[in-house]
Amino acid sequence: MKILVVSDEETPYLWDYFQPEKFRDIDLIISCGDLKAEYLSFLVTMIKAPLFYVHGNHDVNYIRKPPEGCQCIDDTLIEYKGVRILGLGGSMKYRTAPFQYTEKEMKSRISRLKLKLFFSKGFDILVTHAAAYGVDDDKDLCHVGFKCFNDLMDKYEPKYFLHGHVHLNYGLKPRICKYKNTTIINAYEYYILEYK
Repeated sequence: MKILVVSDEETPYLWDYFQPEKFRDIDLIISCGDLKAEYLSFLVTMIKAPLFYVHGNHDVNYIRKPPEGCQCIDDTLIEYKGVRILGLGGSMKYRTAPFQYTEKEMKSRISRLKLKLFFSKGFDILVTHAAAYGVDDDKDLCHVGFKCFNDLMDKYEPKYFLHGHVHLNYGLKPRICKYKNTTIINAYEYYILEYK
């Protein structure tokens, strides 16, 4: 399965200079947050694949006008073509605003999914906006990762962890890194994942 993963910055390659033939074999689009609703609606219209998204810390507009034709998977465990996908949007709380959470609040969100996770025997892909603590995050409060994401990877060992929030142009952050048995992909702008 070919997955187009997007996050944080709209790229002209996918918007202004879109070439349909380059994306004919995309089976699924996943957004890790902080993108214009119109951009996601454009992608799901031009690429004949479903689009799942989680909220980024700047997606307040989605409350009033969510992206058309797309499905929010925040606080949800869904299955698509046999692949179990867990969505947990938002960032670390650095001020009072929607889609910002303390470590305790994020842990509580995960706790509410315990039964689903038990019956589905875990998940294959973790989709978040923020990174995991100490793995692919940054030092400032806004960009520090969640420790409970590390706990999720320790317990369920998903194949992939997709996130955004930490822009690759912030410094020498890798696009792809490993945490034990999980491959972590920073979805900044876009990345095409060949899920096997």
